[in-house]
Amino acid sequence: MATVKYPEPLIFGLDIGTRSIVGTVGYREQERFHVVAMAVKYHDTRSMIDGQIHDIAKVSQDIVEVKQQLEKQLGGRKLHDVCIAAAGRVLKTAIGHGEYEFSENTVITQEYIHSIDLIGVEQAHNEILQELNESHETTKYFCVGYTVVKYFLNNYEITNLEGHKGTKIAADVLATFLPEEVVDSLYAAVEQAGLYVTNLTLEPIAAMTVAIPEQYRLLNIALIDIGAGTSDICITKDGSVIAYGMIPAAGDELTEALVKKYLIDFQTAEKLKTVSARRKSVTYKDIMGISHKITPEEIYQTTEEVKEGISKKIADKIIELNGGTSVSAVFVVGGGGKLPGFTDTLADDLDLPPERVALRGEEVMNTIDFQVEGIKKDPLYVTPIGICLNFFDQKNNFIFVNVNGERVKLYNNDKLTIFDAAVQYGIPNEDIFPKRGDDFTFKINEKTRIVRGYSGEAAVITRNGKTAGMNAVIEANDNIRIQPSTKGKSAEIELSTLPEYAGMLTFKVNGNEVSCPKFATVNGEFASSMYQIQDGDDVCMRNYYTVGQLRTFMDLTTDFYAYVNHQIADEDEKIYENFEVEFVTRKEETIIPDDEIVEVADEAAVTEPVTEDTSKTEAEQNVTPQPQPAPAVSRAITVVVNKTPVTLTGKQSYTFVDILDVYPFDLSTMRGKRLVTNVNGIHAEFIQPIDEGAVIDIYWEN
Repeated sequence: MATVKYPEPLIFGLDIGTRSIVGTVGYREQERFHVVAMAVKYHDTRSMIDGQIHDIAKVSQDIVEVKQQLEKQLGGRKLHDVCIAAAGRVLKTAIGHGEYEFSENTVITQEYIHSIDLIGVEQAHNEILQELNESHETTKYFCVGYTVVKYFLNNYEITNLEGHKGTKIAADVLATFLPEEVVDSLYAAVEQAGLYVTNLTLEPIAAMTVAIPEQYRLLNIALIDIGAGTSDICITKDGSVIAYGMIPAAGDELTEALVKKYLIDFQTAEKLKTVSARRKSVTYKDIMGISHKITPEEIYQTTEEVKEGISKKIADKIIELNGGTSVSAVFVVGGGGKLPGFTDTLADDLDLPPERVALRGEEVMNTIDFQVEGIKKDPLYVTPIGICLNFFDQKNNFIFVNVNGERVKLYNNDKLTIFDAAVQYGIPNEDIFPKRGDDFTFKINEKTRIVRGYSGEAAVITRNGKTAGMNAVIEANDNIRIQPSTKGKSAEIELSTLPEYAGMLTFKVNGNEVSCPKFATVNGEFASSMYQIQDGDDVCMRNYYTVGQLRTFMDLTTDFYAYVNHQIADEDEKIYENFEVEFVTRKEETIIPDDEIVEVADEAAVTEPVTEDTSKTEAEQNVTPQPQPAPAVSRAITVVVNKTPVTLTGKQSYTFVDILDVYPFDLSTMRGKRLVTNVNGIHAEFIQPIDEGAVIDIYWEN
């Protein structure tokens, strides 16, 4: 037989299914595709189960038979290159949650959004890995697509994160994965048959090539390929495929219902299932050899409950894959969808008008020309022809890129980005976002407080030597470098920067207002204002002074008695804001009331006997002298505060805090992160003594 000449290129496609292998050969001329050869080989054994090749050698033999039949139809022309498809029934889906918390209010950019998408996909991948570990599988899975179900900003659901400000972002991501061993076994079976794979796609994508023209893919449409063992689902939106899915229910369940009802073998049940509704009746024999006659209506009633169950499962899966809502329309292909009334039932389950759910067969094959005898346009052939047509869109294939020096295989879904390469390479999400330094917690006044670490630098990404972002589009053989993000400095905070530390305590001393700096204890011990708080510290801000502490602050000796709110007080008496305090010299205190003698009985100043002045009247002798202020001293010193000369008077000695009485500096409001107090260039506390000519600096520092 002479070899027939056909226009080039002549495309050979193989639909390697669970029950059969369908081979199709054709060519495209302008807008039409001409099918010039088609052959079908049913598996003799269970060499394939649920889309997975179990016996590579047996499947390879079946491929050889199909190839030989096609070559015979082609007049002896030899076939070498083939297009194939991986079954959608072997896809796995999982939902992952990605989130990130910023150290401060941050504007959300696309880079941040892609990063939490990656975190969600990674978590979904971990879900798949956990499932595989529990079943003791070692399969490696490719991410072939994902869709975001929900975004969150500061724990509130939001439609679009970009441009908003927030401290926490999150995403629920539905990701789909394809097992590597499925792809590898397909390649092995085809190569053993002496063929070379020129293009590989997914079966749902192949069906979509025919059933959903590209101009329709901007719409939110679901395509369902109902086969024998499973129903494969593909969803489009905004011009691309956003999700894939599968449910393990399809035509075989209908057949099994007939087997059980009528006590017949599987092949007889298959024939009954496809009986035309136009027939008045059909006769069959059960396994006992008894003949029966039934109507098509009886057959449909038998499968009605199963049909409704399959429809409900498909509808629920579509809604899940589409982010919790129904789609705009549904196209159905495959033999299982031809059951009368199925599309109407599915429309009800999806809450769609009946005309929005349609069986796609002859009406979507207007550009398909069958030149093979006995072959009619039918939904059964949508996927096999789609595999051939997909050859002309080479992007639906596996490509290789280089990530950090390692070759990575990716399924090209038309919109591959660096994000997809990072997922497949296995970049941990913590290497994408800037790593924050270690946090720590401490207590202040019995309340727990967290101090956040400093943010590090984001990951540095390049594509072919040029800086790029996570959403940069990639192509085959791209060289991608991802330098992990860095970790920031650990949290730190100085005692003086606490809001509770700001301001002063003011007391009224001998009729004058005296402002004293606040102070704190850390773990029960007094701490300097420059103390660096540590993890687990217990900080207590004191809102009082004791008499002894105030005496030290004012540089007063014990030659003075202390009165707090007009009551004599000992050294441990607490003095709170706006209390009145009087210091009286012991020498001037000549008479002490009887009820206060016990309080100062041990003081040397009251051990001397009191003599009576007989020259005064009895009334005058019973009058108690009022306390007198401490005698003023006239020593004056001049110091330089923030480059301004300041003169201090009225005291014998001075401390740092005394300058606040004459130099205008506001301590009531924090104007920086840290208060600097220096004397002659060295840090000083408020109670540090100062002398003539001291150079003093006091200012807020950020």
